[in-house]
Amino acid sequence: QVQLVESGGGLVQAGGSLRLSCAVSESIGSMFGIGWFRQAPGKEREFAAAFWRRSITYYADSVKGRFAISRDTAKNTVYLQINTLRPEDTAVYLCAATRRSGLTGYGSPDSYDYWGRGTQVTVSS
Repeated sequence: QVQLVESGGGLVQAGGSLRLSCAVSESIGSMFGIGWFRQAPGKEREFAAAFWRRSITYYADSVKGRFAISRDTAKNTVYLQINTLRPEDTAVYLCAATRRSGLTGYGSPDSYDYWGRGTQVTVSS
């Protein structure tokens, strides 16, 4: 079973930055897709960024230009650099992966089979 562990969250002031990490127990090169989602209290899980079809990157409109996904295949780690943070970015950030291509696409949680537990990001005013 693929395991993912997120880290790097914390409390940051508006306008600040964090670098989130997702350590994967399997070769990330074997994954069809790896994505970052976020979920705030009382809200649905929201797509943020992903590698899809191995190397193509996608971003939600709400984070485009501020967030950047990257990876280190030697470390089996995926990163999410989150910049120019706003209070509305406050959420638990979760990493997810799948070995398969599906019908629901990169932005749907249903496309991912493996999930980490998340790391909390809190942005203060």
